[in-house]
Amino acid sequence: MERPYILHMFTPGAQMSPFDINMAADAGYQILAPCCGVTLQAVTGLTQDTIFSRSPKGLARTGIFIGGRDALLASDMLARAQQALVPPFVVSMMADPSGAYTTAAAMVACVEVALLDTTGVGLAGRRVVVLGGTGPVGRIAGVIAAQAGARVGLSSRNGIDVADAAARETGARFGVTLDGVSGGDRAAVRASIAEADVLLACAAAGVQVVSAEDLAHAQVLRVVADVNAVPPAGVAGVGVMDNARPLEGVPGRGAVGIGALTIGNVKYQTQQQLLRRMHGAATPQVLSFTEAFEVARAHLAASA
Repeated sequence: MERPYILHMFTPGAQMSPFDINMAADAGYQILAPCCGVTLQAVTGLTQDTIFSRSPKGLARTGIFIGGRDALLASDMLARAQQALVPPFVVSMMADPSGAYTTAAAMVACVEVALLDTTGVGLAGRRVVVLGGTGPVGRIAGVIAAQAGARVGLSSRNGIDVADAAARETGARFGVTLDGVSGGDRAAVRASIAEADVLLACAAAGVQVVSAEDLAHAQVLRVVADVNAVPPAGVAGVGVMDNARPLEGVPGRGAVGIGALTIGNVKYQTQQQLLRRMHGAATPQVLSFTEAFEVARAHLAASA
């Protein structure tokens, strides 16, 4: 009798995301075992309970998924789970807290394609401003863009001190250079977008962070991506279905917009492919936002 496919799902929160549970079931896992309220310190014990209860052959049908809402904590939990493995007792594992890793990967991959299609040049050397840059999606989108060669600023509505702290913490954790940008008032927002080639709008749902009047100050803007699917748009004029549609009201050479549902479709495909990679892996996989970005890029290339 073949052993069932089991996915142990660790989250620091009170419950595991139903979205992630559904995605894992659709990827082929037969038993989903949520573990809630998991601390960083508990990860080692839970991982070793996972690996020592099955033979190395059985562990090929076993995986660990790390959720939660904290992008940095999830990365630390993934690293701690890796450290707890005792070869040949190893399993595949993946982190995607609140979908932040796959959403950020999809967002930046869509922006990269739009830049290449409209200018012939990708993210290298671009100035990227992340609005809502202290949240989980904003932080990871900033890291991915920086790893692709962009100059990235994380913006916060709570002012420059909060933005600077998030930039230092996130940059140090992932080995990239990020800077803080104030988004505390209209003047600060307009000053930040005036020099931006790319805007990544990652603010809370239903909050407009850039108005049509603000866009008039975006002198060099080329691409805007907005993950907000709840009206009003995070950036005025960006529709949820937009896929590099010209954005009105932007001076200079103009800009294109990418909407939340366009990004969401790539995010969905990316997460599903990563979960299936774990499920069908001949050798153990460790999957984070770096792998998510690779998959999102490949998906967009195949869809072109």
